[in-house]
Formats: sequence, C-alpha cells, structure tokens
Amino acid sequence: MKNITYLFLLLNCMACNNSHKEVRQPNILWISHEDLGPIYGAYGDDYANTPILDQLAEKSIRFTQVFSNAPICAPARSTLITGIYASSLGTQHLRSDIPVPEQMKILPEVMREAGYYTSNNVKTDYNFSFEGRWDESSKEAHWRNRPDGKPFFSVFNFMITHEGPTNALRPSDTSGLKNFHDPKKAILPPHLPDSPKMREIWAHMYDLLSVFDQQVGELLGQLEEDGLLEETIVFVFSDHGHGLPGHKRWLDNAGLQVPFLLHVPEKYKNLVGNIAAPESDRLVSFVDFAPTTLALAGVSVPEIMEGVNFLAEEERKYVFGYRDRADDVYEVSRSVFDGRHLYIRHFMPHLPYYQNALIFNKGGSYAEINRLREVGDLPEATRKMFTPKPVEILYDLKTDPLEQHNLANDPKFKNKIAELADKLDGWMIENRDTGLLSEGLMMQQASVNNASVYEVSRAYPEADFKVILNVAKMVGKIKDVSQVMPYLESEIDAVRFWGLVGIDAYEGEIDAIFSQLHGMLSDEAPAVAIKAAEILIKREENKLAYKVLGEMLLLADEVQVLQAAISVRQLGAKANPLIPLIKEEVFPKYSGDIWGRYRSWSYPMFIGMALDQAQINCGLDIPVKK
Repeated sequence: MKNITYLFLLLNCMACNNSHKEVRQPNILWISHEDLGPIYGAYGDDYANTPILDQLAEKSIRFTQVFSNAPICAPARSTLITGIYASSLGTQHLRSDIPVPEQMKILPEVMREAGYYTSNNVKTDYNFSFEGRWDESSKEAHWRNRPDGKPFFSVFNFMITHEGPTNALRPSDTSGLKNFHDPKKAILPPHLPDSPKMREIWAHMYDLLSVFDQQVGELLGQLEEDGLLEETIVFVFSDHGHGLPGHKRWLDNAGLQVPFLLHVPEKYKNLVGNIAAPESDRLVSFVDFAPTTLALAGVSVPEIMEGVNFLAEEERKYVFGYRDRADDVYEVSRSVFDGRHLYIRHFMPHLPYYQNALIFNKGGSYAEINRLREVGDLPEATRKMFTPKPVEILYDLKTDPLEQHNLANDPKFKNKIAELADKLDGWMIENRDTGLLSEGLMMQQASVNNASVYEVSRAYPEADFKVILNVAKMVGKIKDVSQVMPYLESEIDAVRFWGLVGIDAYEGEIDAIFSQLHGMLSDEAPAVAIKAAEILIKREENKLAYKVLGEMLLLADEVQVLQAAISVRQLGAKANPLIPLIKEEVFPKYSGDIWGRYRSWSYPMFIGMALDQAQINCGLDIPVKK
C-alpha cells in the first residue's frame, strides 16, 4: 500500500497546483462495498477502526441522509446503475432476468457516448443483462486499461463486507489486520440477542470494515501513482444495511441507510457549489446517483431516468423504498421518508419477516437466533421478527433511531401518516409500481405482449392501477370476506390476485367464497390459480388444488414455477402429497453444482430452495448448505 500519510498530504495541497491547469471533464470513481450501514469512524462510531475512510471524509462531503432504495443487493444495484426505480422496471425481485426497454441506456452507456471509458470490477447483479453496456466488466477491469487521454467512469465493488464473510467468521478474511475489535465492547441493537456468539459476529463485521478501509487506501494509492487524484471525483458508499437479521432484507432504516462520502478535488468544487459545508443532511437515494454522475460529467440526463441531481439547488423532500422477493421469500412492502419520519406499508402483513425458509435457516447470526429461539431466550424485539407485521408503521427517527416504537396508531401522528401515505400512493401510481402486478403476472404479461415489464405497467390506465392499489391496501384489514368477493370476478388479473392475498391473510371463515376459489383454480393467470390453490389446501386440503399446484410445478416458465414452489413451501406439512412429484420430477430439473444443490444463481436456485424447505417441512432430511 502507498504511504497513506503522503497520499492525504497530497489531497490537502491540491488547490495550490490547479491555478495554471486547464479544467477538463473529471474522472469519476465509484467505490462501493456490501452490506454495511453508516458505521465508519467519520460517522461518529467509536467502535470502528477506519483511518483511511476517516481521513478521506475530512476532505470530502459526508452525507448523513443517504439511502438505498432497496435493502438487498440486486434491486439496489439496478436502481443505482439505471437511475430508475427498480419497482418501475420490474427489477426489484432478487436475481431475476427482466426484459427492460430496448431504448433504455444505463449510466455507463450514456457516459461512454459522452467520451468516457467505462469499467466495472466486477459485480453487476442488475436483474437484466449487462452485456455490451460497459467497455470492460470483469475482475481485471480498471481505468488503467483505457486509451490514452480518455476520462474514465470506473466502478469497484468490494465483497469483503458481504453477509457471507460476516456470518462465516473466517480468520483468513481478516488475516491482514493487526488490531481486532473486542466482542466484549460491542454495542448490539435491540433486535439482536446479546449473546457471546452474536457479539463475535458483530465484532467480526467491524473487522471486515477495517479490511475494506485498507482496500480503499490501495485504490486511492493507485490514483496517486497515476497522477489522477486531483482529476478524479470519488464516491464511497455501501449498497444497503448490515448483512444481519433486522438489517439486510428488512425495509426499515437499518436496512436502507448507507454511508456516502463524496470527494471532489479543488478544481471541480464549482460543481458542488450548492453544498457549502463538509457535511450535508440532504436527502439522497440511489436513484439519484446516475443523474448526479452525469451532471458532474456535464452530460444530459436521459428522460427515462427517475432520479434527480442531488447536488442541484432544489432538494428532495422524500425518498422511497421497496422490498419484494428476496431469495424465495416473497414480500411486497413500500416506504417513504421525509427526513425525520419513516412510513412503511406492508402489503403482505400476514407474512413475518423471518419466514420458514432456507435463507433464515443458515449459519452465523441466523443459526444463533434460531438456537436461542429454541431455548426460549430471545428478546422481545427479536421475537417480533417471527410474527405477522403491522400493516402500517411510522417511526420518528429523531427520537427513536433504533426503530422500536411504532407510532402508526398514535392519534397525534394522524396527519403525518395521512401525508406520507398519500405521498407513497401517488409515487406508486405515477411510476406504475410493478410490485402491484406480482412477479408472476408482470412476467406473464411481458411475455404475451413481447414487451418490457416497464412498458407493460405503463400500459395500465391510471384508474385501473388505482383499483389494484386499493385492493392491495385491503390486505390485513378485511373484516368480512364479502368485501373481497367482487374483486375475485375482476377482469384485471392483479385485482383478482390481491383479492386472494387478502383472503390468505384473513383469519375468519371463508365458506361463502369456496365456490369462487374452486373456479379460480382454472384461472388463465398462473399466479392467480397458484394462490387460489394454496388457500384451498390450507383451508380444506382440496385434491384438485393439489393437482393444480403439481401442474404449475411442471411448467416450463421458471418464474411461474417459482411462484408455485413458494406456495408449496407456505403449506408446511400439508405439502406432503406433492413430495413424490417434487423428488422424482420437479427438483431434478433445477439441481446442479451451486451450493452442491442448484442449477444456477437465479430462478433455479430459488425454486430449489423453496422445494428443499418444503421437503424439510414434511420431515425429509435434505443436505442443504448451512
């Protein structure tokens, strides 16, 4: 590593060397890392050991109100690289293959057209193909590979802080450190049990951050070697919250808030002239990164981008978040934040965050929570993860930064809830939130119409989309099934689907609609038929419903198969009649070498995970990776 003291002395004296130089387009470097909230020392975390990041922060703008739009990597990265909400594109579900508009150009494509060399090292995970969109995207990608004289836009993503290394506790991951964090000094959040094992994991997470700190120093050292420090604007940020329960995959502030340092050399300070202080509390979210990068490069922002230049005079008033399918765990949740109050709406409140799924039955922090749960030694805040979610949540992050007190039922906040709920509704309708269509429906309609999911959702009249939203908002609030009956006859597939979700969440008798449910087993939309079958099996173990689910598991369309596999997992032990079919015909189609079980990292993996858990639920011993 280069002498870091010298490196930052050089940063300090940049201004004295610029007066005689011609100002050209800046190089732009994104340094991102995985799965950590704002816990650098520069953010006031005394437990952290991040000297390089802290020195960089002294000469940078430290943003304190920056948010991923999703609490998991693929939708977060899709949003970052496109400047479009993943929920608009249909890319909000983890590891999917979404048809996007042919005319859509992502950030590196627009930068390349403006004369930049674009390189990505190495993660993509955009939920659509990245082929042909970068000059170079590989483990060897580097600004040093560019033609002479070209400015560059380069991305480096560091995996060391990912939930995998955090939970694995491998000594080899931190072998380059001299000092380690003391687990006894760790301060755990209320939703994590305070056990020796959890403290060890928490301390290791900070050790991994120290490793990343060193990696940042190495990359900045390479800029210095190339004489590019005063020519390069540097972004440093994480992709979402910590890789631990209650953070990653959770649509709370703990899952969404990230650190972000923006280093702007003296010669380019005019580009951030609206921000006078070294610290900014402007509201920023990932959808804004692409438009802002283009603005810094002096490049026009494509109309399709939904983000804004966060360096412009007018500041954001709200940021929005989304949580949908992560692995084989299906959710639809949305959030809006105004700088103080975070409002969350769960459209599937009957499903706990911590579902009975393989992703929550693996090692590390998850294994520790499961162990403590078995012996009845979980704190109340952790136990809540296993229970149904409130339909609405309101947190005051100024008085309750750890998000322990839901104010949604407090009459004093009635107006604030109405304001934020209205903003969320308007945003979902304006951007035609594809989460309201469900993954199975949006992909079926895209296939039938030979169109992108973005185009499919925007083909809906506003009035129809409002109906879909209103039916989805009924879930968890239905007092009598008669409220839902008209929607089960709707011509709009998504209305029928959300009517069924409402019934699934309803705990009362549903005898009055059994005949409708039986008829829906032959619905032309697989997602609707699958949901109807799931409900009928849960309520009466209907033989025809088993037959329908079995047929859906054998479809060629992997997206629909995944929906069916998730429903089968949700059946618990009632899935037993489907086990012979799963073992003999379905699972072999999706088996392979990934984790020693699955065919690929996308739909086949999640189909396999759901089917593995279904078999475990029925008493089978499955050799899955822990």
